[in-house]
Amino acid sequence: MMGSALAFPTRENGHEVRLVGTPLDREIIDACRRSGQHPKFDRPFPPGMKYYQFEEWRDAVTGADFVIGGVSSFGVDWFLDEILTELDPSVPVLSVTKGLIDREDGSLISYPDYWSAKLSERGICRKINAIGGPCTSYELVYHDHSEVAFCGEDAAALRMMKETMETSYYHISLTRDVLGLESAVALKNAYALGIAMTIGLVNREHGPEAGLHFNSQAGAFYQATREMTKLLKLQGAEEDSVAIGIGDLYVTVYGGRTRKIGILLGEGKSYDEAMEILNGVTLESLVVSRRVARAIFKKSRQGELDLADFPLLVHVNDVLEQGKDARLPWESFTFDHSF
Repeated sequence: MMGSALAFPTRENGHEVRLVGTPLDREIIDACRRSGQHPKFDRPFPPGMKYYQFEEWRDAVTGADFVIGGVSSFGVDWFLDEILTELDPSVPVLSVTKGLIDREDGSLISYPDYWSAKLSERGICRKINAIGGPCTSYELVYHDHSEVAFCGEDAAALRMMKETMETSYYHISLTRDVLGLESAVALKNAYALGIAMTIGLVNREHGPEAGLHFNSQAGAFYQATREMTKLLKLQGAEEDSVAIGIGDLYVTVYGGRTRKIGILLGEGKSYDEAMEILNGVTLESLVVSRRVARAIFKKSRQGELDLADFPLLVHVNDVLEQGKDARLPWESFTFDHSF
């Protein structure tokens, strides 16, 4: 959906935009061709868009200045095998897929780094650029002011893409901090899940008529930023990338799919019950939560970090993997610096 949303600022700037679906998107592309509107957006695409089914992707990229990849975390290897391996290496790629991959040694790498390494093994030299920041597809389509960053190693390519896509409402910073930015915007999915549990817990304890209560959300948010900052320092992230991740955490708590499953778990639903209710919804938060948890468990066993510094992330993993009740371990969030 974010890949589709990015068509708005790009097309509105007068550029030709060709929207290509994966093999799972046939009905979406058919709907776009009929109505000029994505079925899940409440506004039509700008006039002049072109739509392609997956088997037509080579025609779609012919003559393109750059390609935007908008697959989910579940499509990372598919995108590698079907597109990146076959695409002309001279065509820049900008990814909006958010996530991290945990390696055997407990380190975490970004999808751009993962793709580049796998392509190198196949004799293909390519660096992938990426987008990160507090921006949901719905709000971008609505033209709400959105602040994001493009990251990559090729400054000229980044500036070209910024010039192509920046509008009066879509504001773009540029950075070489690929691992830092990609780590920040991936981690926020795991932590937004934990914060959203507090909303469900209020519903469970006081009834849905109690409305929203912000003390508990803010308390979990504060703890999330502490843990994210520690993890991002371990990743070598720059200060601006940390700030973007916290901004992205804010918008993810207040809207989207991660909020929904967090609320359901907080209300006391089991993981299986929550997934059944959200049948068909892609949940990046579940992928990154499990991968980052595996990584910190390995790092802890190696003596490189203390799990006591990450109680919220450990709790989220316990809820997902062990069926633990969603009630947050509040006392583990406190500290004593009085001595």
